[in-house]
Amino acid sequence: MLNDDQLSKLRKAGKVAGEAREIGLSMIKPGVKLFDVAEEVEAHIRSKGCGLAFPCNVSVNEIAAHYTPCVDDKKVFKIGDVVKVDCGAEVDGWVGDTAGTAEAGTGRYSKLIHASKQARDAIVDFIGEGFPLNEIGSIVEANIQQYGFTPVRNLCGHQITQYNLHSGLSVPSYDDGNSTRIEKGMILAIEPFATDGRGEVINGRPGNIVRIIREREIEEPDIKEFFDYVKGEFKTFPFCARSCDFRDAEKYVNYLTRRGILSSYAQLIEVKRGIVSQHEHTFYVSEDRAEVLTEP
Repeated sequence: MLNDDQLSKLRKAGKVAGEAREIGLSMIKPGVKLFDVAEEVEAHIRSKGCGLAFPCNVSVNEIAAHYTPCVDDKKVFKIGDVVKVDCGAEVDGWVGDTAGTAEAGTGRYSKLIHASKQARDAIVDFIGEGFPLNEIGSIVEANIQQYGFTPVRNLCGHQITQYNLHSGLSVPSYDDGNSTRIEKGMILAIEPFATDGRGEVINGRPGNIVRIIREREIEEPDIKEFFDYVKGEFKTFPFCARSCDFRDAEKYVNYLTRRGILSSYAQLIEVKRGIVSQHEHTFYVSEDRAEVLTEP
């Protein structure tokens, strides 16, 4: 169980992440730059005294996750784009992780968007100490299927611990037979993805999101300075060059990736190029029913 100070930090991170999510979703309109959404979301998180738990993901249509704009990204939303805004705030390593989906200018995919939201919200009434993981998956799957769509089966929710975004348990979006029970004191991110495709994602091209995977001696003073900055600013969390307040950040990220010090996250693409929606909340399990942390 978290103590009062830890829980206060976790609640702050969750609330700020929820606010940032809503700011991002409100900007999903035809002609708006993906870059501007990511920048506004991250600016809000930092303005509230939080760090970035990961770069703001702005993933469109068949891209389920792991797209964040680069420094010179000129992409804009087109009419009918289905956009996932996934963001995270952290306070001393305690994370609020959240996501939502909006459509740019039309309502063609409103049922698909509602399906993942309904699946996430249905969990609120059940999740708590002692509840089995596979039953969460069963609830998610049933709620998505009732709208005629399919859950993305190889994308899961996850347990969160201090400074560790993906820690311990994975939370399925279907009944995978894992009857492990949720324990008091756990922090869990529940994030159903719904699709009109097959319900599976594959790795696409490498994205702009990276993480530190090892440390090696760096002789070049400017690159060592950048690496020290990254470790101090982002600690164990994923980051991207766009989010760095450092000259030539993109050049240094590319160099460190080639050296095997950083590893990039592949964009995750629905295997049949189906459209994907996503909704996510972070929960703290303190009683029989868990507390939703990422409401604004």
